[in-house]
Amino acid sequence: MAIAADIRGTVFKNGSAVLLARVVGPEGDPVATTDISSLNYSVLEIDPCDPDALTPVAGHDNVQLTVGDVFYDSLQTGGPWSVDATGYNFLHEVDVSGDEAFPVAGARYLVRYEAVPVSGQKTVFRFLVTCI
Repeated sequence: MAIAADIRGTVFKNGSAVLLARVVGPEGDPVATTDISSLNYSVLEIDPCDPDALTPVAGHDNVQLTVGDVFYDSLQTGGPWSVDATGYNFLHEVDVSGDEAFPVAGARYLVRYEAVPVSGQKTVFRFLVTCI
């Protein structure tokens, strides 16, 4: 079983974010585009007094992504990945051309992805970002 952990980072107020991850399935193998039937993401502002209170950011709530636009069928190495030599298979640049995703400096945001596989259970992975 893969270890679940939020990926932490920092974003600029009213800026975009390029989010990278190595997403694996239940057996620990990297997920490929043919493994996923649909993928959605949400940007949620976290209430500092109640971490369970999440407010969706307008324009970034349950947005469907094209799997082939954000997942690779093989692990990628080199820039911008600097975590390890193994690589990443997921890269998403949050589109802020229509709606700001990170509008409040000092706020923390949860960027949550839900991948529905061709078969089996959904995969959830998240980024916890602080806006400066």
